[in-house]
Amino acid sequence: MAASGAKKKQQQQRAAVAGGAGRRRRKVPDAEEKSWQKAGSKLDEEISSDSDAESPAFGGKRKKDNEADEIEETAQEKKLRLAKLYLKQLRQQEEEKAEEEALEEDLVAGRLKEDVLEQKGKLQRLIAKDLQPPDTAAIRVLRGHQLPITCLVISPDDKCIFSAAKDCSIIKWDVESGKKLHVIPGGKKGTEAQHVGHTAHVLSMAISSDGKYLATGDRNKLIMIWEAVTCKHLYKFSGHRDAVTGLSFQKGTHQLYSASHDRSVKVWNVAENAYVETLFGHQDAITGLDSLSRECCVTSGGRDGTVRVWKIPEESQLVFYGHQGSIDCVQLINEEHMVSGADDGSVALWGLSKKKPLTTVRQAHSNHGAQGLEQPYWISSVATLLNSDVVATGSHSSSVRLWKCGEGFRRLEPLFDIPLIGFVNSLKFSNAGDFLVVGVGQEHRLGRWWRIKEAKNSICIIPLQRTAADSAQPADGS
Repeated sequence: MAASGAKKKQQQQRAAVAGGAGRRRRKVPDAEEKSWQKAGSKLDEEISSDSDAESPAFGGKRKKDNEADEIEETAQEKKLRLAKLYLKQLRQQEEEKAEEEALEEDLVAGRLKEDVLEQKGKLQRLIAKDLQPPDTAAIRVLRGHQLPITCLVISPDDKCIFSAAKDCSIIKWDVESGKKLHVIPGGKKGTEAQHVGHTAHVLSMAISSDGKYLATGDRNKLIMIWEAVTCKHLYKFSGHRDAVTGLSFQKGTHQLYSASHDRSVKVWNVAENAYVETLFGHQDAITGLDSLSRECCVTSGGRDGTVRVWKIPEESQLVFYGHQGSIDCVQLINEEHMVSGADDGSVALWGLSKKKPLTTVRQAHSNHGAQGLEQPYWISSVATLLNSDVVATGSHSSSVRLWKCGEGFRRLEPLFDIPLIGFVNSLKFSNAGDFLVVGVGQEHRLGRWWRIKEAKNSICIIPLQRTAADSAQPADGS
């Protein structure tokens, strides 16, 4: 009875709660209900679109990240990976180092090979094929001397030019700007005791290979030594009995060779301000002299018709015959080959192992004069680009001519002419082969046989242009 009453009471309480709930619920108008439904459906769309963006791609990425997190690297595996990476880097460094060493060895071997070929006189850089005729507008003219230029040299670093003339003056020029860096004025005849410098035509000039000393020789039989950097006068060498016409330093030393119209060659030690010895052999006035690294020099003997190679330690000489006229200039191409020019208009190439020229070009600068009375233009100067196949010759034919030495120095082929009016009394190639310097005068350096009034006493710097890199190969000629 009590149980049935309790059950009935619970049923009444539930009904009361349901009735209350029914009483609290109010009726929502249709329009409002529609708007709520619309907002709810929009919210559902936004939520579902967000969830779509996350799943399947994002979900897959997260899954992969989770997997990566799960596959964690052990300490041992990390050590192994780092060790492999370190070994790989070491291997790369070793390979790079080996490549650099191999390249350096190749460069050193190439340089040593060139040095050996140079010492043997068999190095020949093939430059001629790449040379182009210069633009005449690019030729720079330096004016400073009052009388014809007789000689010039270029400093070993190609930054300065030293020139001398019949006005007895010496001028140091800056190559880049063309400005005068220093002028050593010439003195009047009879002022030798007071004047520091030359009082007669300066006929020859040389500079040491380290650029320390400058030597100049004049018609008064004197050789003067100057400090090349400051142009300070150091010494005066006297001993020749006539005009000093040739000077040259042995490459790599301060040993100086001098040649004179007195037919002798003298050897001097400039660093010690000392005379060494005198060599005799020429039968006429010596007109030119040159030397390189070996303890020997070459001279041209003017009207005795010989070119001579003087071997200083052996106190011997080699005599070469080939020109028909007076040999006025000579230059070494390398330790075993040389070129000479004569007043018969010929240019000859020589090998030191043969007494006759390897090749001779007659009338190298053609002829001049009335018909039937033609005479060849004298070859007044020659220049060589050291250890190459390029030669330059000068005359008073209104041009400087460049030549190519054929294989084995057995041919001499004209390359091109550079127009220049006047006597070309001196020619020098820069050490790098970038330019050619010409000393031009109205008269020949050794006399006054002709006078070209329209010529200007000047220094001309001619740029040399190449089309490609040059190559070096052994010279087979002897």
